[in-house]
Amino acid sequence: MIKNVFFDFNGTLIDDVDLCFNLLNEFLTEQGKEKITLKRYKEIFRFPIIEYYKLAGIDLDYESYESLSIKFIKKYQPASLKCGLYKEVIPTLEYLKEKNINCYILSASEKNNLIEQCKSYDIDKYFVDILGIDNIKAKSKIDIAIKYMNEHKLDKNETIFVGDTLHDKEVAMAMGVRCILVSCGHQSIDVLKKSGCKIVDNVKGILEEI
Repeated sequence: MIKNVFFDFNGTLIDDVDLCFNLLNEFLTEQGKEKITLKRYKEIFRFPIIEYYKLAGIDLDYESYESLSIKFIKKYQPASLKCGLYKEVIPTLEYLKEKNINCYILSASEKNNLIEQCKSYDIDKYFVDILGIDNIKAKSKIDIAIKYMNEHKLDKNETIFVGDTLHDKEVAMAMGVRCILVSCGHQSIDVLKKSGCKIVDNVKGILEEI
């Protein structure tokens, strides 16, 4: 029986794919590089973000990753408050709350930015904890996940992780829990199929698996 559900945030709960895609192309244009298509974006998106930037054609000698990270978050954060959640998110969280299933957010986003987003969308009330990293460079959230599972003694057999990327599968494996991936996010379904995980259209699809 599932008692705990960890959710990734970007591309899983918040519909920010177009925003991130457009910002990437803005950076490419600034460097005089050719823009990429949304299809290509979903093929190359990955963690750590610096690797996907390289695949997209970003020249890190022209501008450092640190500089791009600061520029990205200054543009992304205010715009993200207008992106909207996927329409299935609120009904799904309401259902899980009614069933007394503990929900958590586990994201590679900086924690204060993440909390601001959740409060803006009035979804912070659905989560036992909102877990983010302590910087804006979007590195792995694996260490945070393992530490939290151990400190709170959560039963791995009663816990699932829901995300939208192959990295989320890696996080789930590190946690020792089952992973379900949604196909509405930052990676294409063809990429997600490599994971061997159950793939659903959106977060509502997890309800059939609980």
